[in-house]
Amino acid sequence: MIFLIIIFSVPLYAVLIWSYFEPRESLLWGKRWMYKEEPEISESAIRYTKIASIATIVFITLIIVLSFFI
Repeated sequence: MIFLIIIFSVPLYAVLIWSYFEPRESLLWGKRWMYKEEPEISESAIRYTKIASIATIVFITLIIVLSFFI
């Protein structure tokens, strides 16, 4: 069971880390075709994406660590 949790969490961590370091790219991923020119992303949206990524990384890490002990 723990092996499956780790296997499924690795891609999730990769996406969250990418989303933290490249918030503009992650916000536009899969949506670029909708715009004729490069859209302007607000600083608050970038800040929210970074905060949400870090919070999710911390939450998932806590869940995984607690699953080892329970």
